[in-house]
Amino acid sequence: MLTKISPSRGSGSPVVVGFYEPVSGSCQYLVIDPDTRASALIDVVQEFDVTAARSGTESADHALALVRDHEADLKLILDTHPHADHLTAGRLLAERTGCPHWIGEKCTDIAKIWTEIYHLPPQTLDPATLYDRLLADGEEFTLGRLPVKVMLSPGHTLGSITYVIGDAAFVHDTFMQPDAGTSRADFPGGSAAELWDSLQAILALPDETRIFVGHDYGTKTREEPAWESTVAQQKAENIHIGGGRSRAEYIALREKRDATLSLPKQMLHALQVNLRGGRLPEPEADGHRYFKIPANRF
Repeated sequence: MLTKISPSRGSGSPVVVGFYEPVSGSCQYLVIDPDTRASALIDVVQEFDVTAARSGTESADHALALVRDHEADLKLILDTHPHADHLTAGRLLAERTGCPHWIGEKCTDIAKIWTEIYHLPPQTLDPATLYDRLLADGEEFTLGRLPVKVMLSPGHTLGSITYVIGDAAFVHDTFMQPDAGTSRADFPGGSAAELWDSLQAILALPDETRIFVGHDYGTKTREEPAWESTVAQQKAENIHIGGGRSRAEYIALREKRDATLSLPKQMLHALQVNLRGGRLPEPEADGHRYFKIPANRF
């Protein structure tokens, strides 16, 4: 599994180990306080074969191997939002390690939308009981000696959050790499206008802040996945917001592009899992688990 290390820049700067899941193009992270070795895992994938409806643990296994290899003291399992293009390994990791699994509090509003789409009882998708903690916009805590701040970053979903950990920001599906632009905003509850505002809030961080994105698919001129940039690089080089593009121009560009995109292959399976913290559907009377897929809704 492709893995790269972004070293600490000094006091208040984490070591960031990024690793890549190619099927969904997902960028996953181990974040380490170099002083105390306290660490967190962010947005780790649970592999899923859509054709066979079979889940796997390759990324979770790799994540725990990285924790061991870096002699890290794992404290937290974090997700930035209920992902639409892959299943989260958050609950699996929490059960294996005993560490709590956290996400943003507005995940509950996303669950209301998808409870209706799936036609499920309200308690089936209830992040308040299925995650260990729901984080509010502006909430602060520490990872070892590193300060962590939560920023609500809606647009891709209405409940996405960014984790600013020292000089590193984990911005999920807002920015992509500068040569790839920004993420889509057309899922239920998404908004290109809100995404613009979230992008601007991230760009208000110090220029030297390291930006770690949630996905990369390469480009026509770049084959190898990449996931690190800086605020300064995004300001100067991002193909969707650079060149003095206005808010109205960005919204029009984003909405036009989103109208051409098909649903992620795993989406209808993933959200009924991710809104349950990464748990597969409960076994039925025969002992087997079954997904519920809405027909003719998208």
